[in-house]
Amino acid sequence: MGKHIVVIDGHPDPDERRLCHALAAVYARGAEAGGHTVESVVLAALDFPLLRTRREWEDGALPASLRQAQEAIGRADHLVLIYPLWLGSMPALTKAFLEQVLRPGFAIDPGRRSVRPGRLRGKSARIVVTMGMPALVYRWFFLAHSLRSLERNILKFSGIGPIRTTLIGSVEGPAKTARAWLERIGALGRDGQ
Repeated sequence: MGKHIVVIDGHPDPDERRLCHALAAVYARGAEAGGHTVESVVLAALDFPLLRTRREWEDGALPASLRQAQEAIGRADHLVLIYPLWLGSMPALTKAFLEQVLRPGFAIDPGRRSVRPGRLRGKSARIVVTMGMPALVYRWFFLAHSLRSLERNILKFSGIGPIRTTLIGSVEGPAKTARAWLERIGALGRDGQ
């Protein structure tokens, strides 16, 4: 039986030539070919405000433009988050999206003060990060700091696990390298990973 997968394309630029958009599309096609149900969320197509206060995050209403995305995450067995590394971390729009949809009452218990898993237990995730530098430099020299923060402080805190990662470095390299990555990501989709 296939999984229910939500693919979140976290690249803020709507230009369809961006590698992240191609990776999200090929993952979704692979997942559908593998018998999985797929819903896609394209952040570049969404318009929503930034959260500016803790009170807004805890008690404010989820913007209507994000309701479908949050509902899709709630239905999912597996989440795939794809984004480019900008200034050593995820783009601001990607972080703003996560802040909006992973609110108390949905991702964690309201007023929670413990470190026990949140409300999204039973869901797994794959994070795909593209970057201009070699992936080994990001992982070993920079210690994948922002990726580890996303895993531990956002996804695991919400109860999501296991979490797997794919780092795609030197994205401005040869086209054959990009084609190889597209094939790998499509295979991960077919396998529901």
